[in-house]
Amino acid sequence: MNNIKIKKIQDVKVYGKKVLVRVDFNVLLDDEGDVKSTYKILAAKDTVDYLIDNGVSHIALLTHFGRPNGKIDERFSLKKITDDITRIFQRKVVFTSKCIGGNVIKAMNDLGQNELLLLENVRFFKEEKEDRETFAAKLCAPFDIYVNEAFGVSHRKHASVHAITRCIPSYAGLWLQKELENLRRVKYEPTQPAVAIIGGAKIDTKVPMINTFSKKYSTVLVGGKIAVEAKERDMKFGDDVIFPVDFEYKYLDIGSKTIERFCNIIKNAKTIVWNGPMGLIEKNEYKKGTLSLIKEIANNIEAFSLIGGGESAQMVDESGLLDKISFVSTGGGAMLAYLGGEEMPGINMLLCKDEKCE
Repeated sequence: MNNIKIKKIQDVKVYGKKVLVRVDFNVLLDDEGDVKSTYKILAAKDTVDYLIDNGVSHIALLTHFGRPNGKIDERFSLKKITDDITRIFQRKVVFTSKCIGGNVIKAMNDLGQNELLLLENVRFFKEEKEDRETFAAKLCAPFDIYVNEAFGVSHRKHASVHAITRCIPSYAGLWLQKELENLRRVKYEPTQPAVAIIGGAKIDTKVPMINTFSKKYSTVLVGGKIAVEAKERDMKFGDDVIFPVDFEYKYLDIGSKTIERFCNIIKNAKTIVWNGPMGLIEKNEYKKGTLSLIKEIANNIEAFSLIGGGESAQMVDESGLLDKISFVSTGGGAMLAYLGGEEMPGINMLLCKDEKCE
């Protein structure tokens, strides 16, 4: 996907059009029910502002939220975060309990000027994950244009990112374009010395990424649960793949010697890519390793830094160092898939097919 051309929202006239924007608002909530990290929601704001500034008639936002397993489940209703989206977008957001059918058309027609419509959780329908074209046709029926602003699910062959592009003119949003631009940079043109940091869980999902980076990067630092899993399974990697030398709390975080070693390597890097935390960051006592590395990356102002993955991005946001990182991706699995050379169905459907597409 190096130097590919993709259909961009800037390439089409949107004035007077009804636009469906597929966003990724699959966010975590705190104990009070408020959004813990606003980053994934904020990522879509520029595209919404652009569409309004260019005179669209209506905008509806479509997303998944949690894992309702293809059934209506009020625990995963988007109504819960409507007020958060209104606050973050600084525009009134109106929620509707449907994502297909006549109720969507009515709710859209009832919108005030520059108001946004938030559709109900698309994963309330099993047809979403099944990539059903009949379901996709119902999703796009009220709209003139579709915009993909959900990089985090663009590695999935789901109806709202894949099949839908067959029934409506479809384009990449501003944020999706930034995702591809920055990921291409670290994948194809890293400035050396380049360092990749891989953490989190499920070692089998991370092996392709470790192997990919070990071929092009100076060093690959491995931490988190995958480091423990690799050790338990006696997995072998090259000398440029470095594992922790110590742990804390019975392997729930990397130890002080490892933190020092990893930070010394990060300090001299010119390119830094990170996916996955160093410990069980759901609990404060196991955040030290992850936060220490974030601070070291933020201090390295000469390096191009890219951090991705839901938990990693959340930690950057919580640390208050978001503006010190060159780019924070909204994708976890999608980032792994792209950098590991896997298929990206949601992106492939937006590729240019003629010379008019820039």
